Amino acid sequence: MRGAILADDSTLLPDGEVPPPWPARRVTVGGAMLHVRDTPGLTPEAQPAVYVHGLGGSSQNFTDLAGLLADRLDGQAVDLPGFGYSDPSPRYSIPSFASTLIDYLDHSGRGPVHLIGNSLGGSISVRVAALRPDLVRTLTLISPAMPFLDPRRTAQGPVLPLLALPGAERLMAWALTRVTAEEMAEQVLAACFGDTTKVHPQRRAEAMAEIQLRYTVAHYPRAYLGTLRGLVGSFLRAYLPGDNSQWRLAARIEAPTLVIGGLTDKLIDPRVPAQVARIVPDGRLLILPGVGHVAQMEVPRLVGRAIVGLLTEAHQSTSGNV
Repeated sequence: MRGAILADDSTLLPDGEVPPPWPARRVTVGGAMLHVRDTPGLTPEAQPAVYVHGLGGSSQNFTDLAGLLADRLDGQAVDLPGFGYSDPSPRYSIPSFASTLIDYLDHSGRGPVHLIGNSLGGSISVRVAALRPDLVRTLTLISPAMPFLDPRRTAQGPVLPLLALPGAERLMAWALTRVTAEEMAEQVLAACFGDTTKVHPQRRAEAMAEIQLRYTVAHYPRAYLGTLRGLVGSFLRAYLPGDNSQWRLAARIEAPTLVIGGLTDKLIDPRVPAQVARIVPDGRLLILPGVGHVAQMEVPRLVGRAIVGLLTEAHQSTSGNV
């Protein structure tokens, strides 16, 4: 493990008006619809990239970062099955999500991509990179939801007992009716950001609209709780014998890997990113004081500089200059 390289801020596109979510399209993969947002590359040299969001999130979580990197990366951000506008899935587990993402990457035919995942998306990306190294050029993991066993180190702790209850989905659906979309949005932002004053009003409005969507989608409680069950299951299996451990999979990753963590992360143990960067063979680490669980939304320019540093280093390595 070594420290991440931060490219100069001038290597990113300049800040302008806050962009709206990028144009979307529907892609059929394995008989189900995936909702995908495109951030087209601005130069002929832009390389393919795929962005994968976290639990309860969507492709909108990467609007700012994808925009900053559009001169280097031709980006596609997916809504995972059951989230955003994508179709629901019969199964919500890390292997199931990873299988869908692999099918999508094969279906897109763009060759190996720069894979960038946050939280749940990071855990899924670990599995994809380990099982299909031919599909991944570089890997960036932002607060990856890799296994830890202390529920006191996650704001999800109070929800975990629900997973054992029969009819938990109905209970969650009822609970949604007891909280307004505005109140839910504030709770989500407080859990995900280290400093909620960094949330642009437009992004706050988009978060509100996305949460309002959840109130109208019948499958959302099942998708959320099913995915949380799948994550907890992956945490438990990680410490058992066998090849399905997320930690053993991380040790198999061949791609140059950047791991980013926020010291005020309320959703994963802040020690996890360093552990991931140590286990991945070609890992580098960036720890951000005062930043929470969604660094790509809270400090997108810092994350973008680290990704450009990774891309530059990977290019120099393949060119034989290092």
